Amino acid sequence: MVVFINYVKPLKHADRPLMPRFRDTDLRTFGVAMFEAAGCVRDDATTIIDHLVESSLFGHDSHGSLRMYEYIDQIQAGTFNPKGRPRIERERGVTACIDGDGALGQVAGRLAVETGAGLARLHGVGVVTVRNCSHLGRIGAYPLAAARQGLMGLAFVNAGRLGRQIPPYGGIDGRISTNPVAFSAPRPDQDPILVDMTTSVVAEGKIRVAHNRNQSVPAGWITDSEGQPTCDPGAYVGPPSGAILPLGGVVAYKGYCLGMMVEMFGGILSGEGTANGELTVRSNGMLLTVYDPSFFCEAEDYAAELEGLIQHVLSSRVDPSIGRIRLPGAPEFDTGRERLAQGIPIDDTTWSRIIERANRLGLDTKTWDAHAISG
Repeated sequence: MVVFINYVKPLKHADRPLMPRFRDTDLRTFGVAMFEAAGCVRDDATTIIDHLVESSLFGHDSHGSLRMYEYIDQIQAGTFNPKGRPRIERERGVTACIDGDGALGQVAGRLAVETGAGLARLHGVGVVTVRNCSHLGRIGAYPLAAARQGLMGLAFVNAGRLGRQIPPYGGIDGRISTNPVAFSAPRPDQDPILVDMTTSVVAEGKIRVAHNRNQSVPAGWITDSEGQPTCDPGAYVGPPSGAILPLGGVVAYKGYCLGMMVEMFGGILSGEGTANGELTVRSNGMLLTVYDPSFFCEAEDYAAELEGLIQHVLSSRVDPSIGRIRLPGAPEFDTGRERLAQGIPIDDTTWSRIIERANRLGLDTKTWDAHAISG
C-alpha cells in the first residue's frame, strides 16, 4: 500500500468541525482495531478496512465509513463469521465457484480476484462466482484490483434473496435489489478505466448517508410507499418503505432489464439465489470475469486502441452546462487525490456510531476525536 503524506493540521477537540475530516491512515488504524476486536484476524481486518477507506476516498461514503459500524453490528448479531475462511468448492476449466463460509465480503472478494487473475493468466479468461458471504461492499473494487494487475475485470452482483428496493418498470413496489455492474481496464501509465454503477438510479447506501446528514436527495431518485416521487430520504427509509427507481429516467425499462440480467448472472450462477421478497441481505451473489488482454491482442495494440478511443472521445466539443468531459472512473480518482490531501469527511451521525461501536468492543477512543483535521 502506498502511504501518502497529508499536509493538514490536527484540530483541538473544541475546534472540531460539524463535518470533521480524518486522514485515511488514521481511519485505517481505527478500523483495523475495531475489526480485530470484533474477532477478525489482522490480515482480514486490514483487507476489510482498506476496502472501506478507499471507498470513502473515492467519494463513496455509502460503501465506506457508513459500513464501519454496520459491519460490526452484523458480526455482533451473529449474521456473519469474522473468522470465516472462504474456499474454492468447485473448479473446472476456466471457472471456479467460491463459498464464502459466512465471512466478510471483502475477504471472499479477495479470494475471487486472486482466483480469477490466476485463471486468466493461465487461460486468458477466468470466471469466478461467490456466494455465502457478507456484503461485498463497493463492487468496482474487484475489477479495479484486476486492472491494477494489467488485467480487465467485469462483475455482476445481486443481493441474493433480497427483493424490496427497486420496482419493476411499470410497478410501484420494490422487487429486486440495486444490482451493480462494474468494469475496469488497465491504461498504461494512467488511472485505469473504471465503471462502477448500480442498475438503479442510485445505491441505497447513498440515500442512507443523506438520511444521516438530514439532507434531501435529488428529484428522480426515490418514491414513497405509494409510488409518489419524493426528495425526502425518510420517505424511502420508512416505515413504510418506499422504492428506488430503476436507472434510465424516461427509459427506466432499460435499467429494469439490466437489473433482471444481474439477478440471473449474480444470483443464479453463484448459487446464492435471486430476489424473492426477503427484507434483509443474507449474502451477495457475484459473477466476476477476469480477462488477460495479452491472450487477445498485442500489448502495443491494446494501448494504441485504448488511447485512440480516449482521445477521440475527449475531442468532442464540451457541453457548457456540464463544463468538461471525464473518463469513466475520473470522478473517483480525482476525489481520491483530493481526500488524500484534505482528509475524508465523516458526518456526526456516522462518526458517533463508529465511536459507540468501538467503545462497545472495549476500545479506548478518548483520543480518536482529536484526530479530526482541517483542510
